[in-house]
Amino acid sequence: MCALPATSREWHLVARPEGEPKPEDFALREAAVGAPGEGRVLVRNLYFSVDPYMRGRMGVTPGYAYFPPYELNEALGGHAIGEVVAANAPGFEPGDHVLHFAGWREYADISAAEATKVGREGIPLTAYLSVLGMTGLSAYAGLYEVASFKKGDVVFVSGAAGAVGSQAGQLARLSGAARVIGSAGTDDKVKTLIEEFGFDAAFNYRTAPVAEQLAKAAPDGIDVYFDTVGGDHLEAAIASLNEHGRVAMCGAIAQYNDIEAPPGPRNLAQAIGKRLSLRGMLVTDFEALQPRFVEDVSTRVLSGELTWTETIVDGIENGTDAFLGLFRGDNTGKMIVRLGH
Repeated sequence: MCALPATSREWHLVARPEGEPKPEDFALREAAVGAPGEGRVLVRNLYFSVDPYMRGRMGVTPGYAYFPPYELNEALGGHAIGEVVAANAPGFEPGDHVLHFAGWREYADISAAEATKVGREGIPLTAYLSVLGMTGLSAYAGLYEVASFKKGDVVFVSGAAGAVGSQAGQLARLSGAARVIGSAGTDDKVKTLIEEFGFDAAFNYRTAPVAEQLAKAAPDGIDVYFDTVGGDHLEAAIASLNEHGRVAMCGAIAQYNDIEAPPGPRNLAQAIGKRLSLRGMLVTDFEALQPRFVEDVSTRVLSGELTWTETIVDGIENGTDAFLGLFRGDNTGKMIVRLGH
């Protein structure tokens, strides 16, 4: 076994944010590193993911914490890809690349049961945090299982330049959607949706009311709404949905930092007459889909049919800024922190 470092840097939550998180809610601290105990592996993290759902685990806003809340003054957690540097468990050797849930730190001492070996020729490691990771499975399960997508549907995806939305829109297009429409927060992202991801139409939700732009993009209405934003997007989608329309409620990033309850959607009663189905989802409910998802999407990735975009931020010291950037719209596709090793 090669010499191990004595310490590792890791991000701690030191205060529960009220409203939008601030840099002072976090602290980068040192922790001791030692040889792994029996049944454990020591991993040098190469990349870790920052995701909107983490906001719910930090604060005290009811209804947004999909997992148990983070403890104060302890290392934050999230998906990461790393290289095993020491192993005290059968089936793992130094040099193995693994996916695990102890991100936000340079080195992670984890149970071997919590580490999944990854790596396939032609697929970069970061794909297991994005297109082949939790975000990819969210898009896959949300479109096919929750929204019951069928060929010929008109599909609207909010936050479509994000990691989940961009994949949901592409999967709909590849599966025979009659029309795929996306919203994004900048003109450059709108251009990306159309030119790189193959959306039929897209609009910048900052330039005019969402309901007005969606009605123009889908004059005959929509059949499926894949929601990652909530708020005015959900209200607009309800207005545009055809009878028996389906909504996959995957996220509501527009509301995660709200201190007071949002006022809408104000037209929810339309769901009655239109016989709409609005269904919330957590990706953890669809773990049984993982083998099928990986096989289907890997094939499309390797063939070049399905593309994805990542926004890479370098350095663990920039980890919290990368996370805060999610709420500023800094990312196109998956936001990933790359550690300097």
